[in-house]
Amino acid sequence: MKITGTHAIDRAVSLITQALHDAADHDWTVPAAGLEWSCHDTAVHIVNDFTVYAARLAARAQGPLEVERYTAPDAPPAELAEAIAASGTRLAAAVAAAGPGDRAWHPYGTADADGFAAMGVVEALVHTHDVLDALGVRGFDPDPELCTFALDRLFPHTPRDAAAPWPTLLWATGRTALPGLPRLGAWRWYADPVPAGDRVVLCEITPGVAEDLQAGGSGGFAWPEDGPGQGTRFAAGMTAAAYREGTYRPGWGPYAVVRTQDRRAIGGMGFHSAPDADGNAEVGYDLVPSARGNGFATDALNGLTAWAFGQPDPAVVLHARVDEDNAPSHGVVQRVGFERTGTAGEEVRYALRAPGGGRQ
Repeated sequence: MKITGTHAIDRAVSLITQALHDAADHDWTVPAAGLEWSCHDTAVHIVNDFTVYAARLAARAQGPLEVERYTAPDAPPAELAEAIAASGTRLAAAVAAAGPGDRAWHPYGTADADGFAAMGVVEALVHTHDVLDALGVRGFDPDPELCTFALDRLFPHTPRDAAAPWPTLLWATGRTALPGLPRLGAWRWYADPVPAGDRVVLCEITPGVAEDLQAGGSGGFAWPEDGPGQGTRFAAGMTAAAYREGTYRPGWGPYAVVRTQDRRAIGGMGFHSAPDADGNAEVGYDLVPSARGNGFATDALNGLTAWAFGQPDPAVVLHARVDEDNAPSHGVVQRVGFERTGTAGEEVRYALRAPGGGRQ
């Protein structure tokens, strides 16, 4: 039987509290592995993540929610383990009480109950690993079903063919390298990726990911040998610059196009900027050569346009520019429904109007 969100939280909390209790006689003032926090502060972080997630989900919060946070600077390790157990129980209860359509805000995407449960599992397992690794405690090997639950819900961009679920989750969260997959310089999960049919999914390239891509990193994605393309890196640089300048608007930048078959990123697609005052926005895309000619760009552009026209303050008209001699790209925009509107130099201009006319 497939694991549920409530059971996942219960099992993860039981596992980590036992492991942390067993390490209570160690020095928790040392830094946790790979973090600036001490082991003590990392345990406090787990408590607060559980607490905040439970509060957001219970309130169906649509934005940041003020929650009283646990501090306990002098709490001994055994007490911290008990605090984790108590806050985990609250999160499990919130997950159990949520209905199928209930959703709440998180910086990495609005999520349902299983999404918040998966976030809790990731925080629990990964940060317990950080603590135990720093304390020299070996043998922490979480249930593969728990790791798979988290990977399936939050990491649509993480390949599964290189290692077992636990090492894969450690790779996805920047803790280790895997065969053929170097350790990540930037990473994040995706609680609410943009669907684009059965073959691809769109994962937003947010500012931290964008900076890594601009600097020559992977952005937290696994790419074919011919990726990422220079167009994707350039778009990432525009996002990073917009964030530094204070003009970045979440959602209205580039996305990685992830192939669902093997969970490899095969290109970038997105918006040059947020819609202007009249609702105009421009789209662009850049697929790696090895992925071209298979209809992936058409699938992705269909998903992206549906997202853009479905926002609370949506685009009214999407525009695209295609080089005159780029026949495949002309085919992509035309299949999605863009209509030719003119030329500018050696480029052909296209536009697609929102169904029903968009904003009123």
